[in-house]
Amino acid sequence: MTVTEPARSERDDAAVARFVERFALLLTEAGMPRMPSRVFGWLLATDDGKATAAELAESLHVSPAAISGAVRYLDQVGLAVRGRDPGERRDHYEVVDDLWYEVYANRDRMFDTWSAAMADGVAAVGADTRAGNRLDTTMRFFDYLRKELPALMERWRAQEGR
Repeated sequence: MTVTEPARSERDDAAVARFVERFALLLTEAGMPRMPSRVFGWLLATDDGKATAAELAESLHVSPAAISGAVRYLDQVGLAVRGRDPGERRDHYEVVDDLWYEVYANRDRMFDTWSAAMADGVAAVGADTRAGNRLDTTMRFFDYLRKELPALMERWRAQEGR
């Protein structure tokens, strides 16, 4: 019989910092710029999923200018949103609890756009060329993802009881 350890109830700031840096490194290796990766990791690790620019700069030991560019990037790619609580004077940056679902649930427009671009590429290089075949395969892959993603997302919701 295996005994599982009880869940931690106290935040371990050093462990959180290590998590943020490790996850940021993984995101950076996948192509996301370093500072947005760190900010995103930090936001994920906060209990309420949000922080002001000043809080982020202090927590990550970086300048406010570095945070400004990072949150702008995260907002543009849909990984964080800027908001303001009633009565507050400063904006905060926030990730939602169901972030990954929201990111992927709205990809159908992106797949449509990419598929159309691939069709233009096929027309430009010629359908009977190796490049045309490659672009056509890519277009069909995006079309496939666009069709299959809604069912996948529904299965996720059902699994999570939502």
